[in-house]
Amino acid sequence: MKTTLFNQKGENIGKIDVPEEFFSVQPDFDLLHQVVVFYESLSRESIAKSKDRSEVRGGGKKPWRQKGTGRARHGSIRSPIWKGGGVTFGPRPGKKYQVKMSQREKRKALSMVLSQKLRDNEIVFLDKAEVKTPKTKEVKEMIGRFEKRLKDIGNKKVAFVLRKKDEKFERAARNIKNVSLVAINSLNPYILLKNKYLFIEKSVLEGLKI
Repeated sequence: MKTTLFNQKGENIGKIDVPEEFFSVQPDFDLLHQVVVFYESLSRESIAKSKDRSEVRGGGKKPWRQKGTGRARHGSIRSPIWKGGGVTFGPRPGKKYQVKMSQREKRKALSMVLSQKLRDNEIVFLDKAEVKTPKTKEVKEMIGRFEKRLKDIGNKKVAFVLRKKDEKFERAARNIKNVSLVAINSLNPYILLKNKYLFIEKSVLEGLKI
């Protein structure tokens, strides 16, 4: 399966083979929904907490004697049935929200996102992604060279997918709004879904075949 390869100047320099198992998969929206729920659950923290009857202040004395008053028996005003009392089965910290998802499902979801973005012309394959100096201007100019091909690229989120971490490129891009860097070992379908356009280094394709 072939697609267009560009250089950093925005010039078409030929064709490149992309693995069909990653770029010709039909979408499964139920699976994609599961992916979003899975990755969002990883960052979800359980911070809600209510007090049970042992944590509410007061209530050490029996409100009235057990018998002879004509009223219902009670042992503490901090019982859950009293106003201001403890909460029964309320939220507690430490609750686990994470859902399970297999590596096979994650891999398939990654393939679906890449395939759909390729069909929608939202992927640009670069022969390499690097800068001579860690200056924001270089990355901005690189993205600007593709404005004719991707007209709304200036208003959308863009991710550069690199084969390995590049500190110089990272320093040049970190101050640009809506631009992020993703190393291949951190690549997942959720990150791709959060970004409209992808700039993928040619060398990344070799890593996808592993």
